Amino acid sequence: MTKIEMVNKIGESVALPKSDIEKILDQFVKATQDTLKAGDKVSLTGLGSFIPKDRKARTARNPKTGAAVNVPAKKVVKFKPGKELLEVMQEQPPQ
Repeated sequence: MTKIEMVNKIGESVALPKSDIEKILDQFVKATQDTLKAGDKVSLTGLGSFIPKDRKARTARNPKTGAAVNVPAKKVVKFKPGKELLEVMQEQPPQ
């Protein structure tokens, strides 16, 4: 789902102009990014949690040549789905 599709989907059930929905969605993304950058977790009931993690430096192998490649340490974001999302994903689609 793209951002525009998300705005349209939300617009179907909320009586707000699409431009306002887009601004809210933009602010949500910015707030999430700022929180994760600060090293804090973002939890959304019904969806799950975005958790910032530090990935250690490591040595990997190039699968084509077999040469060792140094992979530097970096920060990544892990997503842990919530209970409600897991339950929804297990439901059978209507036939």
